[in-house]
Amino acid sequence: MTAIFLVGARASGKTTVGRRLAEELGRPFVDTDLYMKEALGLTVADIVEREGWAGFRRWESEALRAVSVGTRPQVVATGGGMVLAETNRALMRERGLVFYLAAPAEALAARLAADPQAAQRPNLTGQSLIEEVAQILKEREPLYQAVAHHQIEATTDLEQVIAAIVEKIKPEAQHNLKGNLNE
Repeated sequence: MTAIFLVGARASGKTTVGRRLAEELGRPFVDTDLYMKEALGLTVADIVEREGWAGFRRWESEALRAVSVGTRPQVVATGGGMVLAETNRALMRERGLVFYLAAPAEALAARLAADPQAAQRPNLTGQSLIEEVAQILKEREPLYQAVAHHQIEATTDLEQVIAAIVEKIKPEAQHNLKGNLNE
């Protein structure tokens, strides 16, 4: 079986879904933003303040490469902007299954307002929350859709999201098992 990468906008549930999915599948879980925080001792906001968004994006790509090595399949929650770099999109598609956790801007803005986590989810544009979320989603949604093998509705119950992902993984697991038996 391959790695599972979760992509989507801020507050789409990548970390929450990723932790629960990893538990369900008996796989390790890693969040690239948390990986950077532990490796660098800095929050996303700290990195952006010190090195700007370009510097943060370099660290983000490095984190993805670092967590993507090895042979043990894992569940990886990526930062919302991970899809901005073509090399990141290619790496995820090459090394695993990519799931886009899709949610409308209104739902994302409501989640961000309820649980801001400003150090991990800094304002990207200086606009109001709903304006920013709508703008960023409009810009990135084509990238999320292009990189994803599967799109999952992320506004449903957590267990429904997990079940939808597991259902999509089953054919892949069966294909890999058959491939290994035929070798």
